[in-house]
Amino acid sequence: MSTLLISHPACLNHETPAGHPERADRLRAIEQALEDEKFQSLAREQAPLGELETIALCHPMDYIEAIQDASPQQGLVRLDADTTMSPGTLEAALRCVGGGILAVDEVVNRKAANAFVATRPPGHHAETSRPMGFCLFNNAAIAARYAQKKHGLGRIAIVDFDVHHGNGSQDIFWADKSVMYCSTHEMPLYPGTGATSERGEHNTIVNAPLSAGDGGNEFREAMEVAILPRLRDFKPELLVISAGFDAHTRDPLANLNLVEADYSWVTKELMAVADQYADGRIVSLLEGGYDLQGLSRSVAAHVSALMTG
Repeated sequence: MSTLLISHPACLNHETPAGHPERADRLRAIEQALEDEKFQSLAREQAPLGELETIALCHPMDYIEAIQDASPQQGLVRLDADTTMSPGTLEAALRCVGGGILAVDEVVNRKAANAFVATRPPGHHAETSRPMGFCLFNNAAIAARYAQKKHGLGRIAIVDFDVHHGNGSQDIFWADKSVMYCSTHEMPLYPGTGATSERGEHNTIVNAPLSAGDGGNEFREAMEVAILPRLRDFKPELLVISAGFDAHTRDPLANLNLVEADYSWVTKELMAVADQYADGRIVSLLEGGYDLQGLSRSVAAHVSALMTG
């Protein structure tokens, strides 16, 4: 079995305002990086459209319909200060959901060793019924819930190393003891959530905030001290990664100093947990990362590590 790469050209058609950091060039940079010869053994699939009923595992149907209704025929519609929709956005968002679902199916059915879903818009800021921070639907949360509903898995862990806290994922699973949400992120920074004291109703929320200027040493310590032991205690049957690469030292939206080697390291550490408890099952979904060079190199390091599984 090989690592599966899932994407779709429709994700390039989600347009954002001029100068917006979450832009189609992000995917183009990733695609170019993964065209390198060392990635020739990747299995590649196109993301199908996500079903509305699947999205409704995490978002109420009236919210889903409101997003559909907001979809413009032309131009851009602003949902909040930094989240917009263009005529191509709705399909792109549905491909993101579908990509996560396909990844879960292929990994759980042992057709792929693990999977990376390179789609946009990202998802981890989308709360139960609120779009936020470039995000419409919470792709990682939907993938986790789908794995439980469709495949009968019990405990699922979401590990989020995006530089911004995944307030949406935390919101969706706050009162759910079957899903553990773990996050490293810079604080203080958008969206303002993610304090260590935020633990959820069943102590299954694990936040390990980092400070501006922190780099690989502090990131690895946060993982080794706060997150990896909790994951092992939880014994997840599937590991979902919210893979944001905006903690990279080059990224314009934050002030952490990770480099490619840190993303390779954390990927291998998470794979070790998945090997021990989850039969190696990992589904990774792209979140942030806004410097094209930092993003493409970090994704290449992340996917290279996945391919060693």
